[in-house]
Amino acid sequence: MVLYSSCRIMLLGLIIMVISSWVLDKAQGFGEFGFEFHHRFSDRVVGVFPGDGLPSRDSPQYYRVMAHRDRVIRGRRLATEDQSLVSFADGNETARVDALGFLHYANVTVGTPSDWFLVALDTGSDLFWLPCDCTNCVRELKAPGGSSLELNIYSPNASSTSAKVPCNSSLCTRGDRCASPNSNCPYQIRYLSNGTSSTGVLVEDVLHLVSNEKNAKAIPARVTFGCGQVQTGVFHDGAAPNGLFGLGLEDISVPSVLAKEGIAANSFSMCFGNDGAGRISFGDKGSVDQRETPLNIRQPHPTYNITVTQISVGGNTGDLEFDAVFDSGTSFTYLTTEAYTLITESFNSLALDKRYQTDSELPFEYCYALSPNKDSFQYPAVNLTMKGGGSYPVYHPLVVLPMKDTDVYCLGVMKIEDISIIGQNFMTGYRVVFDREKLVLGWKESDCYTGETSARVLPSNRSSSSARPPASSFEPEATNIPSQRPSTSSSSCNSLSLSLSFFYLFSVLALL
Repeated sequence: MVLYSSCRIMLLGLIIMVISSWVLDKAQGFGEFGFEFHHRFSDRVVGVFPGDGLPSRDSPQYYRVMAHRDRVIRGRRLATEDQSLVSFADGNETARVDALGFLHYANVTVGTPSDWFLVALDTGSDLFWLPCDCTNCVRELKAPGGSSLELNIYSPNASSTSAKVPCNSSLCTRGDRCASPNSNCPYQIRYLSNGTSSTGVLVEDVLHLVSNEKNAKAIPARVTFGCGQVQTGVFHDGAAPNGLFGLGLEDISVPSVLAKEGIAANSFSMCFGNDGAGRISFGDKGSVDQRETPLNIRQPHPTYNITVTQISVGGNTGDLEFDAVFDSGTSFTYLTTEAYTLITESFNSLALDKRYQTDSELPFEYCYALSPNKDSFQYPAVNLTMKGGGSYPVYHPLVVLPMKDTDVYCLGVMKIEDISIIGQNFMTGYRVVFDREKLVLGWKESDCYTGETSARVLPSNRSSSSARPPASSFEPEATNIPSQRPSTSSSSCNSLSLSLSFFYLFSVLALL
């Protein structure tokens, strides 16, 4: 974890450099494309933004809210070594912005002239959508101190390269709602609970990318995405205030389009750093020394579904085969009853600290209290074995938080009924490769900065952690401004947008 009290001044200079790059002309080729993403609760991001009305970080209420957002969203679809890589025009950095829901976000630029948008990255859905010509859009991220960052709203009429998608397009799945074959194709994404949805029409426009070649060239990729005219539920309340970037397997997803057009190989990677920073690279097929497991492609709605064959806790291995979906749009990990029971009861039997009696404030069932004189603790190491024999050590299975009377750590898994989900907490510390051509999921330890494998090695049966992460309380607040549309010029971003661009540099976007 990064101590931001000592880093904010240094970060400000980096922010200025990033925002300056936004106003540079975008270079125009072929290659691997990448960008950094940031979790909205990333330390680097939280260090720049104040609270957004969420409970304070590391409080029981905070994690209860995050778990609730997971439950709201997870219904979708369930109810570089010698490689030519491609990234977003503003870079391959992503950031985990915890205040927006423990998701990873990236800065993308769309249209002519181009506007930037802060989008959540989600491997659990397919459609890329942006807030568009809407009256109730979130138009501002506001800090309690009074400063704010205006968010751009997409408008087809403002882009000379925008085109409508007619109802007779092969990508239009709601042709039955059309008045005629040439009408604008409607779309609606509905989640299974809490009234969360995005509704609008499909449009086509340019997504600005750049290759990672020595003489990097800008690549204007024409993609189809949703012009989101009405957002409801957590989309409207701040989970995806400025759009959602679906990375699924369907033809309409951006990775599918880039592969079909020959812009990038049919594979991409996401790296989830220990500090909330990350990167995404289109065309990345991983490395020869990565571990892999086959994807279970199941129609009619394929997902990044894999098979786990064993669970090891503290060196004790249980043979249990079950399927799970790798979903960057889910904060925590959810396991069906048999897998949940195996991992939690095994962990509990080996835990060295006293079980903490949780209440409704905490979404986690297995929590442990630390002695007042402890500043670190040991816990049973968790390891998954995937189909094919690949080992998947879980480097961040715990959530640590202060309670009124003591510090508490919890096993960051919850029970689910339908299908297990490997969330972002279990992906942290890895570069995960979603190879849609070979139909495999690959993984390798990474720090997300140098491209080198992390030096951290888990012991065979026990790991250790500091008792408390650095505290932070600066998180963004999503607000609605019903009046005029904000400026579409990147150069008009104020000082807070500089902070946000810094968050782009150092963290990955995670969806609820």
